[in-house]
Amino acid sequence: MSLKHLATALAGIGAAFILYVGLSYLLAPQATAADFGLPTWPRQEGSAFLAVKGVRDVGTGLVILALLVTGQRRALGWAMAAITFVPAGDMAVVLADGGSAGTAYGVHGATALAVALTAVLLLRERPAPGVRAATEPATV
Repeated sequence: MSLKHLATALAGIGAAFILYVGLSYLLAPQATAADFGLPTWPRQEGSAFLAVKGVRDVGTGLVILALLVTGQRRALGWAMAAITFVPAGDMAVVLADGGSAGTAYGVHGATALAVALTAVLLLRERPAPGVRAATEPATV
């Protein structure tokens, strides 16, 4: 498997995974929240915060899919680099709030590493020979 195929597979899997997580928070927020790693989570009136997380995750997945489907691989690489902040931030929140270290590192930290690896693979890609880069001026 080439590095390009690996990067595509990782981005596709990442998009599917985060869409699944986001939809889980929208459809079954209380059941899903228990797996986030925090010792407590919003209930009753505060459960709208779980829906906010679901919307964030669905939006993230849609951005990844949109860039992947349109072939904007460099932009996808930069987006994945920026998106790395989300699971890294989730890991920091879980650790700072006395949550499960295993979940913080094993779920959120591992996700941050996978997203960062995908970003690096995408950003290292070079256009195929004979393909003019978008910033290269056309010759007449």
